[in-house]
Amino acid sequence: MNRKLTKSNNNIVLTGTLAGIAEYFNIDPTLVRIIYVILSMFTFGSPIVLYIILALIVPASNKPRQTRSPYEGYDYPYDESSKRGRAKRPRKEAQKVEEDDWSDF
Repeated sequence: MNRKLTKSNNNIVLTGTLAGIAEYFNIDPTLVRIIYVILSMFTFGSPIVLYIILALIVPASNKPRQTRSPYEGYDYPYDESSKRGRAKRPRKEAQKVEEDDWSDF
């Protein structure tokens, strides 16, 4: 297996560097990000410099980016594709509310 360390195309937060490291070691990118934040808080900023250097040195991936909806596979109520085949329900009418008297202010 010939693996190379590259930036991630599918799990990008800032530059995709931490997700690329996670993909290289086959671990969860969230775990790598949590470890990075903890190291940044307790080692007085040296991981920040390391991140900047890695962001400049690590090459981008050649693989095409996967484009999909973040709600793919879920019944997201505001997605037009999930409304297909669903019967339209009539809207409920709002009840009339008495006006409040604000004259004492």
